[in-house]
Amino acid sequence: MDKLTHRRKLNRRAAAAAVMAVIMAAVLLCGCGAGSKAPEPVSNDGYFLDTICSVSVYRMTAEDGSVKDASGMEDEALDVINGSFEVCKDLESKLSRTRKDSDVSRINSAKGEWTEVSAETLDLIKKGVDYSDLSGGDFDITVGGVTKLWDFHAAEGEAKIPDEEAVAEAVKHVGYEGVEIDGDGSRVRLADPEAEIDLGGIAKGYIGDCMTEYLEERGVVSAVINLGGNVICIGGKTDESGFVIGVETPFSDRREIIGTVEAADKTLVTSGIYERRIEVDGKSYHHILDTATGWPAETDLDAVTLIADKGSSADIDALSTTCLIKGADEGMKLIENTDGVEAIFVLSDGNIRTTDGAGFEKE
Repeated sequence: MDKLTHRRKLNRRAAAAAVMAVIMAAVLLCGCGAGSKAPEPVSNDGYFLDTICSVSVYRMTAEDGSVKDASGMEDEALDVINGSFEVCKDLESKLSRTRKDSDVSRINSAKGEWTEVSAETLDLIKKGVDYSDLSGGDFDITVGGVTKLWDFHAAEGEAKIPDEEAVAEAVKHVGYEGVEIDGDGSRVRLADPEAEIDLGGIAKGYIGDCMTEYLEERGVVSAVINLGGNVICIGGKTDESGFVIGVETPFSDRREIIGTVEAADKTLVTSGIYERRIEVDGKSYHHILDTATGWPAETDLDAVTLIADKGSSADIDALSTTCLIKGADEGMKLIENTDGVEAIFVLSDGNIRTTDGAGFEKE
């Protein structure tokens, strides 16, 4: 088998893997509208951000300025996709709480001293503070001291809940108001030396926005980015129809969808209490933590999917977590008062509530 044929076979396997990755991300990439034929994408995936991430490119601009199917520009498309993964890796290295050399870890270990950070980290911290304020502290980027007490990746039978006194002490140091940025905008400090930043509730969306910008700068005009619960549609599947995205049924182990949304130049983010859980002594604990108690939020929502224009993934990343914590009534009120954002709420009793413009088609 020659190298080109081998590569194309691998690429088709990658395309299939990308579809599976979309299924694993609480959304499913379905067919397009009748009468419109979509090109075969060029796809690749990798493990970043603690999940399987995939990028599928359908169409891109050639050197002569014409728009062509990516399948006819396979090498160029793969190069662009891999470049977007490099953007993801670089930002993850700066924004991750668990990486010792990241900007966030250096801020946390500085114990109240000023810390020089990258422009991207500063940008996201500012956005994180804004959404912490908007949520009234329900979403708070200084929850790091609490989140590090929980291990939602523990193997079955090895999970433990944290010490109650340790959680109570950590909650005392949650307070976004203590995040300070110096005058020239390149350094950050925490007024409370025991406070710790965790950008996990917003970083994936921000990284998705940056990957989108990179892909478009490289000439991509039709693509899907899937970062595990965060999906971004660049353009549509064809000029006439958008990508059809299926929203997962909570607790279905990524095997069922409750309905679909057609999306072009849109981003969708899903947050759910079923995504990461541990079971201890017969009781289940989910990873969406109440910043006031340090324990899993008591909510009447199983899942929240928000929809907004492409480029707003960081915004709806933070908002989806906020809604999940606030619950159906307050969360829906928040979204209805937020321009440009639509919502699909899946309640714990099985009911579904949507905003008027969500475009949700129930199965």
